[in-house]
Amino acid sequence: MSDLITSTQPKIIAIANQKGGVGKTTTAINLSAALVEQGCNVLLIDLDPQGNASTGLGVELEERENTTYELLLDEVALEDVIQATEIDGLCIVPATVDLSSADIELIANEKRSFLLHDALRQPAMERYRFDYILIDCPPSLNLLTVNAMVASHSVLVPLQSEFFALEGLSQLMLTIREVRQSANKDLRIEGIVLTMYDARNNLSQQVEKDARDNLGDLVFSTIIPRNVRVSEAPSYAMPVLDFDTTSKGAQAYRQLAEELMRKNERVAA
Repeated sequence: MSDLITSTQPKIIAIANQKGGVGKTTTAINLSAALVEQGCNVLLIDLDPQGNASTGLGVELEERENTTYELLLDEVALEDVIQATEIDGLCIVPATVDLSSADIELIANEKRSFLLHDALRQPAMERYRFDYILIDCPPSLNLLTVNAMVASHSVLVPLQSEFFALEGLSQLMLTIREVRQSANKDLRIEGIVLTMYDARNNLSQQVEKDARDNLGDLVFSTIIPRNVRVSEAPSYAMPVLDFDTTSKGAQAYRQLAEELMRKNERVAA
C-alpha cells in the first residue's frame, strides 16, 4: 500500500527495537519534547502495555479512560483518545496494561495489521495539524509493533551502547523488510540512534565504531549519553528537557531533533 508523505501530512515514525531497556520510551518522550521546542506539533502514541510513556508525561491511570487499546480494537474516535499533556504542543494517546491482550485479540481481525494505519488517517486527524507522530513500540516484534510499522513512514531504532547490541538488529531489519514487502512498501529506516553512551568506556566506543562501519549513514551523528538526569526525569513525570534543561541529556535530544528535522527537510515554524 503506497502512502507517501506530503508536506501537509504528519511524519509518522515508529520507535522500535525488540530488545528491552535500550531507551525507546526515553527517546520517544524526549525527542517529542525536543521537536515541540523546535516549533512542531507532536502526537506521541503509547503502544507499550507498560504505559511508561504515558506515566513519563504525567498522565495518571485514572485519566486513561480511552487508550490505544480502544483506538485499535473498539474504533474509538481520535478526539476521544488524544489527550493534551502539560507541554503545550505535545499530545498523547496513552496506554494501559489492557493493551497486553491486544495481540491475541488482533489475530482474529482480518485487518489486524492495518488498524493503527487506518486510525491515524481518519479525516479528523487533519484538524490537529500535527507535524510529527511518534509511536513508542513494545519491546517485541509482535502485532502491535507490526501495526506501528504499517502505519509509519519510517522506523527509528534506539541502540544501546553495550555488548551484543548489534546482534538483535538483524531480526528487526528482517521484520522491516517483511513489512515493506507485504504491507507498506514505502517504509524506510529513519536511522539508528546510539543511547546510554559512555565516552569513557571502551565498549561504547567499540559499539559506535561497529555500528558506523556496518550501518554507515543510517547511524545518527547525535549520540545520547548515559546521563543521570535523563534517568531521573521520568520519576518527576517530565522530559529531561524540562527537568534539567541544561543537562547533557537534554542537549543531546535537542541535537537529535534538529538532525531529524534536517533529514526530513522540515524547519521550525
